[in-house]
Amino acid sequence: MLQNASRSDRLPAVKHYGQYCPVAHALEVVGERWSLLIVRDLMGGPKRYTDLACGLPGIGTNILAGRLKDLESVGVLRKYRLPPPAASQVYELTEYGSALKTVLFEMARWGARSLGPPKEDDLHPGWLEGALRMVGYAAPECSGRFVFRIGDEVASLVQGDSQPGAVDDPDAVVETDAEGFYYFFVDRDLSRATVTGDRAAVENLLGTLPDVEPVAA
Repeated sequence: MLQNASRSDRLPAVKHYGQYCPVAHALEVVGERWSLLIVRDLMGGPKRYTDLACGLPGIGTNILAGRLKDLESVGVLRKYRLPPPAASQVYELTEYGSALKTVLFEMARWGARSLGPPKEDDLHPGWLEGALRMVGYAAPECSGRFVFRIGDEVASLVQGDSQPGAVDDPDAVVETDAEGFYYFFVDRDLSRATVTGDRAAVENLLGTLPDVEPVAA
């Protein structure tokens, strides 16, 4: 790779690698801590600052504000104010930012190989809708209406799109705990889940997903 390459004046004040390389450039744009998680959460649609803060436990308010400013400056997201009566300022991904969907899915698939099943206190409210969003990315041709009840969480997958809560007239309802949900998608193990409705549709959903092979110990 070429060394000491010039860089865009729009890049935020982050570490630069001094390489003319698209991987290095991508990391300069979204490689700062929390940046890709902000992008991940905005994949579900526009969010207020407070929504993002709640969905990213552990992030400092100054860090979140700084990351949002940086991502806006490089065209990954934009902010605007909703019309009355909401009148709230929200952040949403641009077309450029939305193109990271494939990147995030591949990272999720790669990370799942060594992540292992969740512990009881690993998850925060709303996690299920985000997890199903990744499932939808993995199975864009998936048809059907599925409701998932995982502990206290309820979300749906409809024609490959995740939605909060339970949709009407689902083809099937899948109930399990968080650990069972992990094995359901990673190992295609239905034995830990209760399936009500069209079991064949659920098996077809699992059959459309790419394999996730755990890292050998």
